[in-house]
Amino acid sequence: MEKIDEKRLINKALSAMENAYVPYSHFPVGACAVTADGEEITGCNIENASYGLTLCAERVTLFKAYSEGKKDIVALAVAAKVDEPVSPCGACRQVILELAPKATVYLTNKDG
Repeated sequence: MEKIDEKRLINKALSAMENAYVPYSHFPVGACAVTADGEEITGCNIENASYGLTLCAERVTLFKAYSEGKKDIVALAVAAKVDEPVSPCGACRQVILELAPKATVYLTNKDG
């Protein structure tokens, strides 16, 4: 596997953030995962009026990867429109631990 281009990964997460559906929180988050063979998978958070049905960007991205048979995740970047780097919630931390236990996780803010 080649070295991870973390700036590219972060930029992909920032771009994915633009697709977020956040009419309630107005808190867009984007994520980008990379597989061992260099394939990139992006996702964003998607809210619902029934807030418990909302999915965070990290889970959308990892579930999307797994649903496409991409299970060898080596890195994950997460970006949000905030001043400080965003930190995954407890549910996302659990999913990251289970589905991407060896992944390097990059957390960033709106400026990358």
